[in-house]
Amino acid sequence: MSPLTFVVLVVGLVCLVAGAELLVRGAASIATRFGIAPVIIGLTVVAFGTSAPELAVSVSAGFAGDGEVAFGNVAGSNIANILLILGASAAVGGLVVSQRIIRLDIPLLIAASVVTLVLSLDNEIGRVDGAVLFAAIVIYTTWLIRVARNERADVLEEYDEAVEELEVDVVDKPLPIQVALLVVGLGMLVLGSQLLVGSATDIAEDLGVSDLVIGLTVVAIGTSLPELATSLMAALRGQRDIAVGNVVGSNLFNLLSVLGATALVSPDPIPVADSSLQVDFPVVLAATIVLVPIIWKGFRIERWEGFVLLGFYALYVGFVVLDASDSGAVDVVGPAALIVAPLVFLGFSVAGVQGWRQHQRQQAG
Repeated sequence: MSPLTFVVLVVGLVCLVAGAELLVRGAASIATRFGIAPVIIGLTVVAFGTSAPELAVSVSAGFAGDGEVAFGNVAGSNIANILLILGASAAVGGLVVSQRIIRLDIPLLIAASVVTLVLSLDNEIGRVDGAVLFAAIVIYTTWLIRVARNERADVLEEYDEAVEELEVDVVDKPLPIQVALLVVGLGMLVLGSQLLVGSATDIAEDLGVSDLVIGLTVVAIGTSLPELATSLMAALRGQRDIAVGNVVGSNLFNLLSVLGATALVSPDPIPVADSSLQVDFPVVLAATIVLVPIIWKGFRIERWEGFVLLGFYALYVGFVVLDASDSGAVDVVGPAALIVAPLVFLGFSVAGVQGWRQHQRQQAG
């Protein structure tokens, strides 16, 4: 295996992260220049910017015929966003969650996950499936913009702070500079996605590892770096509610827009392996559902809960690697996870119900 392959992989990741940063700065500054409300910038431009690497990688993989990388990237990114990014963000100081997230956005994310799973049951996502998913993100975004116009002042302030957390400091720059940032950012995303997909595929072939495993691990974590950087920075600066919204919005965008657009432009249907239906996508759904009892108990994610999420991510990655290497240890890790996960979920559920009752009593008092 050539060391150059790893160099190309790292360069691709750097291009993706830098490209996403430039894209967000350029697009948000242009939107602000033309009087678009901060809440709309936060819910559309920022959400697209942090998910742009997943979109670029998946579409490039679809064009190249590496459909498993595309699907693995989306599934792996959504798992990493919840277990790794939310876990790490909560571990540094806990997270605050707005009631809107648990009452509206997370239920929508669960519904989108279920629909995607149902569409994948025939072991592929074709153009019709892609059209359904992409139409859903168009409807959701249109509805979101209409609702945003009626949002209260405190919500506008919340998303104004979200834009500030991304350090969009080029609002007062000349328009040509803002456009240049946008164009250069898009160019770096395209270049980075091509380098990342190519090098990841080469590594998979050399190691005898499937494209799906590489998509679920290396590519998924790499394309989730913008979300990780944004959420960790928000948590460290005390804007802990922003981290949760960033992850939930990104996961919704990944399922509906990234997977939908990839299926629409790919020359062949995106293949969905049986292992993805049996392990990876159920983990996506379970990781999303477990947020409900965690958050419900007091609209927070505590530090210890963040460490639990990180532990489950380590367990998941370990299972994927062991399964790919045909290790006998997977026969121990798999059943152990099937026993531990329901017990942890039950514990979260009990704590969630108790916390919600306490919250209700406080509201009544």
